[in-house]
Amino acid sequence: MDVKGIIMEYNVNINGIDVYAHYSEDAVREIFRPLIERLIEMRKCKGSRLLVMLAAPPGAGKSTLVSFLEHLGKEISSEYKVQAIGMDGFHRRQEYLTSHTTIVDGKEIPMVEVKGCPETFDLDRLKDRIIGVMDGSVTTWPSYDRHLHNPVEDAISIDADILLLEGNYLLLDKPGWDRLSDLADYTISISADPEMLRKRLVDRKEKSGNSRQKAEQFVDFSDMRNVRLCLERTGKADLELVLNEDDSYSIR
Repeated sequence: MDVKGIIMEYNVNINGIDVYAHYSEDAVREIFRPLIERLIEMRKCKGSRLLVMLAAPPGAGKSTLVSFLEHLGKEISSEYKVQAIGMDGFHRRQEYLTSHTTIVDGKEIPMVEVKGCPETFDLDRLKDRIIGVMDGSVTTWPSYDRHLHNPVEDAISIDADILLLEGNYLLLDKPGWDRLSDLADYTISISADPEMLRKRLVDRKEKSGNSRQKAEQFVDFSDMRNVRLCLERTGKADLELVLNEDDSYSIR
């Protein structure tokens, strides 16, 4: 199902960057509103906090989408609160990445050169925080600031009935990551054309203060590896979406 139609604008600040997004009214009516309504029903049946994981490659607009779904949740229900959070706050700190190395193509390099790959996230800490917010023992969540290039601890207060957690590797079919989705009540994935994602990533890197040349070099060396990894190794999800060239959405 390819969903287009009249465009709705949605402007938001994501990780310190202003984002100007748009979604078609058809997509809202046929995909996103039914999704929120389904999650609310699941929350009612469960009787406790619901966790939704949304996995997508870098550049696929996942942070903006979960923010939009949070906004949509306010329109649909006054009883159940929907809250968007991300896994980017579990990036290892810049100081760690500049002082540790990893192996890429048989060569040992500083981890900062491939920042964003699975190894540059603190997976154990992410798991522990998820468990904590789901059992109620933890009430805060970190965010990530692209201008500071570091996580901001305890930036978000967790107080919602339905949590929408987005990230590149939440459904990654690799040891360690492949059990993460066991903690979720519902999963969503997004796939997209890699060349379209490359353009988006270069534009985003440039907006973070890099020259066009430097942005392209980093994206081609680091980000595109992660794009291919996500497209090739993301596991099955309860809802699988495709982001098309015209920014419309399809259900796979």
